[in-house]
Amino acid sequence: MDADAEALYREFVAAELHPLLRTAYLLCGCRHTAEDLVQTTFVALYRAWSRLDSWGDPHAYARRTLTNAFLSGRRRRSAQEQLFAEPPQPRRNGSPASDECASIDERERQRELLRRLPPRQRAVLVLRFWEDYSVADTAELMGVTAGTVKSQTAAALATLRRTLGTEPAKEPSHD
Repeated sequence: MDADAEALYREFVAAELHPLLRTAYLLCGCRHTAEDLVQTTFVALYRAWSRLDSWGDPHAYARRTLTNAFLSGRRRRSAQEQLFAEPPQPRRNGSPASDECASIDERERQRELLRRLPPRQRAVLVLRFWEDYSVADTAELMGVTAGTVKSQTAAALATLRRTLGTEPAKEPSHD
């Protein structure tokens, strides 16, 4: 890699380190594993950096690589996740997000609910509602169809509603 490309890569890493770390933490629930996922992402990005001009957006490539590393790592790993200290503060697409949670306890309760979801459902919710990606962008990042994103989102939200006891009442059948 030439010096100019190396400088651009370093700038990108400096700008994306914290946003990717936050996303990785939400996906896996463990700070150390999140750091490993981000490191894996940056290594893959470094290897592909010279080709990214022709491929497109390095942000999208980094998010997709991170998501794929999380999902493939979940398939290989059989050990239980371990919880560690607080993650960095939340952000949406690189800009500060308002703190919608009233307390640390509430934020931790929400993280625990996320951790209970299957990996694909968790990834869809994090990308759609935390990272604020559209259905189409989420599908592209995960390498799935828009229909899969929609069905995974619906299943995850239904699970969360059941867990929280806020599932809407079913309409009576008129058969």
